[in-house]
Amino acid sequence: MKRLRKNKTKTAYVYAIAILLLLLSIVSGVLFGASGFGASELIRAIGSRNADSPEAVILWYVRIPRVAAGLFCGAALAVSGALIQGVLANRLASPSVIGVNSGAGLAVALCSAAGVAGGPRMSLFAFIGAFAAVMAVSLGAKKWGASRGTVILMGVAMNSLLGAVTDAVAIFAPDAGIMRSDFRIGDFSAVTYTRLLPAAVVIAAALVIACTLANELDVLALGDESAKSLGLNTGTVRTLFLILAAALAGAAVSIAGLLSFVGLLVPHAVRRIASGEARHLIPLSALFGAGFVTLCDTLSRVIFAPYELPVGIIMAFLGAPFFLFILIKGKGGHGNA
Repeated sequence: MKRLRKNKTKTAYVYAIAILLLLLSIVSGVLFGASGFGASELIRAIGSRNADSPEAVILWYVRIPRVAAGLFCGAALAVSGALIQGVLANRLASPSVIGVNSGAGLAVALCSAAGVAGGPRMSLFAFIGAFAAVMAVSLGAKKWGASRGTVILMGVAMNSLLGAVTDAVAIFAPDAGIMRSDFRIGDFSAVTYTRLLPAAVVIAAALVIACTLANELDVLALGDESAKSLGLNTGTVRTLFLILAAALAGAAVSIAGLLSFVGLLVPHAVRRIASGEARHLIPLSALFGAGFVTLCDTLSRVIFAPYELPVGIIMAFLGAPFFLFILIKGKGGHGNA
């Protein structure tokens, strides 16, 4: 009983830290950036009636949509990673493993080759490409009764195949190669409300569904035999979680391009500091993921101001050492760490 009370207290503290991180990321993301305007000027712009002033334009049409994009993308990628890791029982699994990145990259290359230079259509096709790739993997796994390890291998094969097709498209259409290069870095500098809103609706809906299915994710983590004995249709539930993961990651990719390590780093860290139960893992991953990505984007704007690094570069610098750490500590992703 005492241990249970201690665990509840610890979890409550972790929630408090996650919320504080989220608030800090929002405030810093709105008030600080590469422009010459200070925090006091932007605060005055919030209550200003002059909507055409430079401060108001930067606040409402650059900073706020950019912060919102960071929040939605961070939450989506972190929860997507948590779902994939839970379904595949592998702590090194991430959205890229099941073809999200390669599917979105191929869609972007094809759109560029067809003359679609950007905007909502590009975001839509990026989402469709990511979703189609993961659906091919998940439906194939369901049809052939593939194990968790086989699903990962199918995802690796899908990544290789789609990557090869994308490279071929880039060779025959140089403009597609340029667009693909920009897309692979991951950046929020071109985010607009038109680009953000459709993906945000998808992310919000998928997050709500994922939270309502937390118990099923915990049962699935017990193993197929135990889950079936408890009355769970493992094949259908596993496919549903993969579809949710694809919707989350695909929508995030359609906003900002390929942001690495979020789906790997955040849920793994949450398991270490809080609870591995899905009812806590999913909301905490969403909170920490949103705060982490938004803070990284703020750093990318202010470190070398007035110049700006794409946030994908910052996240790669932070994520790569962490990946090596859990690879060694977790013995290839199969340990408890």
